[in-house]
Amino acid sequence: MTTASTPKGERRRQALVEAATELLVDGGFDAVRHRAVAERAGLPLASTTYYFTSLEELVVAATEHLGRVELDRGRAALEDLATRHRGVETLVELVLDQLLGTVPETGDAEAVLLRYERLVATGRRPYLRPLMRIMAVEMYELLTDTFAKSGVPITRERLEQVVALVDGAVVNALIEIHSDPRATARRMLRTFLAE
Repeated sequence: MTTASTPKGERRRQALVEAATELLVDGGFDAVRHRAVAERAGLPLASTTYYFTSLEELVVAATEHLGRVELDRGRAALEDLATRHRGVETLVELVLDQLLGTVPETGDAEAVLLRYERLVATGRRPYLRPLMRIMAVEMYELLTDTFAKSGVPITRERLEQVVALVDGAVVNALIEIHSDPRATARRMLRTFLAE
């Protein structure tokens, strides 16, 4: 048994992953550095290279941890729903929660911006692509379940249109000076689903 596989080693590794995840959420990929992660975790700097062979491996672990937290949150919300037909308004909010997270209605564009920065930045990080493909499949499954449980079955093609519509609305809204990306996406998605 290696030190990294002992309960203490597993706790330290998890503390590093959680610290890297917090940095990723707060400041994007550039914020995830060995020293910053170790300081945030309250561990020696050498622990980052002991538990992870590279910064890339640590970034992948943090990205996966964050994605799993988001997907688990979405699955938990879906479990709480009774299977029934819902109005378009409720379905729109459910879909936005799954795609954008549960952002307070304060027009907090920063949380959405950081989420989209993370998604877009993976394009420049080929080592993240396999993970992001897996996470995308799981997100599509969650969205499909959300529509089905709301009494509105959806085809894969139509779901791809929904995701593209929300992504486009959010990116365009983030360009605005006083943006509210969720409100913009809500308006467009409501119209699209009412058709």
